[in-house]
Amino acid sequence: MAKKPGSRLNKLSVYLYIPNIIGYIRVLLNCTAFYLCFTNKILFSILYFFSFVCDAVDGWAARKFNQVSTFGAVLDMVTDRISTACLLVVLSQVYRPGLIFLSLLALDIASHWLQMYSTFLLGKASHKDVKDSTNWLFKAYYGNRIFMAYCCVSCEVLYLIMFYLAEKQTDKLVDVLKINLQKISIHSFLIATSLFGWAIKQVINIIQMKTAADVCVLHDIDKKHKQ
Repeated sequence: MAKKPGSRLNKLSVYLYIPNIIGYIRVLLNCTAFYLCFTNKILFSILYFFSFVCDAVDGWAARKFNQVSTFGAVLDMVTDRISTACLLVVLSQVYRPGLIFLSLLALDIASHWLQMYSTFLLGKASHKDVKDSTNWLFKAYYGNRIFMAYCCVSCEVLYLIMFYLAEKQTDKLVDVLKINLQKISIHSFLIATSLFGWAIKQVINIIQMKTAADVCVLHDIDKKHKQ
C-alpha cells in the first residue's frame, strides 16, 4: 500500500514536538553524566539532576503547546527508568551489599512495566490514571502532583547523595548512612528529608506491581470465560 504524501512529514512533526526534543536532550545529558560519573562526581550529579528536572519541563511543554503524544510518554518513561536503572547499577558497584540496589532496580522495572501493560489492557490513555483503584495511597500518589514529585525527587536525591558519599568500592551502605545521619551537614539533612519520600516510592512500586498483576490475571480469567 502506498504511503500518503504527507505521512513522513506528519511523523517528523511528532518526532520534533518541543517536549520530545527536551526528551532527546535528557538522553544526551544522561549519556554525558554517566560517562563522567567516576571521574567527576559533582558534574555527574549536576547533569543527572538537570536531566531529572527536564522531566517536569517536558510535561509542562506538552500541555502548554498541546503536543501530548504517545511517543513522548513512552520516551519519557523509558528515559526515567533507564537513568534510574543506571544509577542503581553504579551504586551496586560502590556499596556492599550491592544486591540491595539491584533489588530496587528489579522492583522499579517490574512495577512500571506491569503498570504500562495493564494500562493498555484496560484501554486507558495514561498509566497515571488510577481513579478506579481501591488503594488510597496509590490514588494519592498519582492524584497529587506535588506528593508524587516529592517522592520521585526524594529517590533521585538520595541515590545521588549516596553516590557522592561513596569513597571506595567496599563501603557498607548501613555504615555510611549511620555515620552521615549522626553528623550535622547538608548531606545528613538531604538524606534525612529524602528517606521518607524514598520509602513511600518503594511502597507505591509494590502496590503498583501487585495491582497491575491483578489486572493481567483478571484479563486472562475474562478471556477464559469468553471462550
